[in-house]
Amino acid sequence: MGVRVRAVMAGLVSAVVGYASSFTVVLAGLRAVGATPGQAASGLFALCCGIGAAAVLLGLRYRMPISIAWSTPGAALLVATGPVPGGFPAAVGAFIVCAGLIVLAGLSPWPARAIAAIPRPIAGAMLAGVILSLCTAPVRAVVDIPLLAVPVVLTWAVLQRYLRQWAVPGALVAAVVAIAVHGPGNGLSGAALRPSVELTTPTLNPSVVVSIAIPLFLVTMAAQNVPGMAVMATYGYVPPLRPVLVATGLASAAAAPFGGHAVNLAAITAALTAGPDTHPDPGRRWIATVALGAGQLTLGLGAGLAMALVLLSPPVLVTAVAGLALLSALGSSLAGAVTEPEGREAAVVTFVVTASGTTILGIGAAFWGLIAGGLTALLLHRRRPWEQQPSSTAEAGAERPAGRVAGMPADQQS
Repeated sequence: MGVRVRAVMAGLVSAVVGYASSFTVVLAGLRAVGATPGQAASGLFALCCGIGAAAVLLGLRYRMPISIAWSTPGAALLVATGPVPGGFPAAVGAFIVCAGLIVLAGLSPWPARAIAAIPRPIAGAMLAGVILSLCTAPVRAVVDIPLLAVPVVLTWAVLQRYLRQWAVPGALVAAVVAIAVHGPGNGLSGAALRPSVELTTPTLNPSVVVSIAIPLFLVTMAAQNVPGMAVMATYGYVPPLRPVLVATGLASAAAAPFGGHAVNLAAITAALTAGPDTHPDPGRRWIATVALGAGQLTLGLGAGLAMALVLLSPPVLVTAVAGLALLSALGSSLAGAVTEPEGREAAVVTFVVTASGTTILGIGAAFWGLIAGGLTALLLHRRRPWEQQPSSTAEAGAERPAGRVAGMPADQQS
């Protein structure tokens, strides 16, 4: 019984860490593309429900610790995109298109092959360009509102040194304390204690689909689903990728009309549920992800309170906490973009164009960064047919048969 309780606690801790580390990014992203406070809170609640349902169903079905999360890089993409033609209904339409692409990726092998064909430096550079503006927010906050921001940054730094997994939640707590001390005394007294549910009728705008749906699909696949598979492989698990994509795509589609942007495999919190500290028996660690799902459903009930807290905060403080949550993602993305000499120029072009935030023909910078990087790669690094190398092992991994636990040790898996 003690071992099972430990697995449940690991799942609940991963739910809290995942929620507290990035819910500000989600709310900021939804607000950036036109959501009202009520619609943003509804989107956060819908995402929690989608995560909870997918995690419980996949954990029970496959008896593996398949952790599910919202797309934090996708939310950062929404922040970088900003207001779109047609407002939030057009953004919701793009969310539904993205969900359809994820389902299609699970039903057909060619979308996964298309994602695998994108050079890793270009994909990393696009993600780095998307989140750069958020990651500079802590610096702006320290300059603009030092009394609020300095304690937040110091708390993050200390916990990053001694208790890394709690660094961002700790920074969030410091921000709440700072708001309570310096903000209005009754600021949260009128906050809704029940979940906010608002249905938004979607509209389809071609430029918004190109600006949001396609980049959102790409960053969700490249920055969440692919790393999530890699993390699970590290602990000896080979999840069935296609059913997972179908399940998370359907969860995303169900959440979209209520404001949710994307549900996917967890990349960071997956290590909290798949590791040996969760349960000594690898075949019993799925208990943790079922607990994670239940924990997310519970946390979703406080979405209205979370939105009220964000509204009380100076906007730069909210983005500062979000930026602290994304610093590690920025570091890994930049490292992946420039580590290999070949393709570095294309990655730099992708990063610069994406980070510029330029909108052309109503289409956001992330799409143009991907196009510019791809054209640069073709111009500078085009190879003769007999010099072509396999583009990625992801395609082979996508075709690998699923199993409960991989038979070979994790350090021998490709």
